[in-house]
Amino acid sequence: MRNVGMLVSYDGTAYSGFQIQPNEDTIQGRIEQAIKMLTNESISIHASGRTDAGVHAYGQVFHFMTESAIPIDRWTIAINSRLPDDIVIRETWEAPLSFHSRYSSKRKTYRYSIIAERKPDVFRRLTEFFYPKPLDVRAMQEAITHIVGEHDFTSFTSPKSTKVSNVRTIYDAHIEYEPSVTGEEGRGRIHIVVTGNGFLYNMVRIIAGTLIRVGQGKLAPHDIPRILEAKNRQVAGPLAVPHGLMLWSVEYGGEERLESINNVSE
Repeated sequence: MRNVGMLVSYDGTAYSGFQIQPNEDTIQGRIEQAIKMLTNESISIHASGRTDAGVHAYGQVFHFMTESAIPIDRWTIAINSRLPDDIVIRETWEAPLSFHSRYSSKRKTYRYSIIAERKPDVFRRLTEFFYPKPLDVRAMQEAITHIVGEHDFTSFTSPKSTKVSNVRTIYDAHIEYEPSVTGEEGRGRIHIVVTGNGFLYNMVRIIAGTLIRVGQGKLAPHDIPRILEAKNRQVAGPLAVPHGLMLWSVEYGGEERLESINNVSE
């Protein structure tokens, strides 16, 4: 028995999320189908986390157990040839049997992208939230610093969350700003980047919705600590649309690989 790890990017537009669901087209379902076509094995893959319908991933990680003897350096091309164009395996490696893509992870990073321009970008319309008015980027930059650290994020998760604890640690949270070519203040691309030890259901999308409210002037940066302390979903901002969100990367301590193998470079 072998444990195979993979790094995958996907455009989630056409899918009902990552996790397999009956009678739904999902990322997991497509990958498992491709593996079955290649190995004739009916296996279940285990991902570092789930993404909702319409959410994308640049660096999702998953693993699976297999009895296949296919050399590790042939998996990437073989699986990609059996996947649709909006799902791409970027790396494949031999993992120790103890490796679990979710439970072995140390840090995850999500990025939420907003375009604050007069017109949307037709080429990136499926991966960023279009907002036609200027946003106060400085206020958003100040506000996001308040979520760094260990906090109870009850205000920033769905009431449907079934987690035992809503306490999470955010290691880094910042705004990456690409000013508009027009030079207009508050216009351009705004990327909300959050790295933590774990995330609650809808947490990053609610953080994004709250920061957009700050950018609109409907909330002040110093309101964020108050929202955290309230532990009440009703006091935070709205749930931002899914297509602006991307699982950017998942980090491990190096124990995820039996040897350093990078079969496909960017």
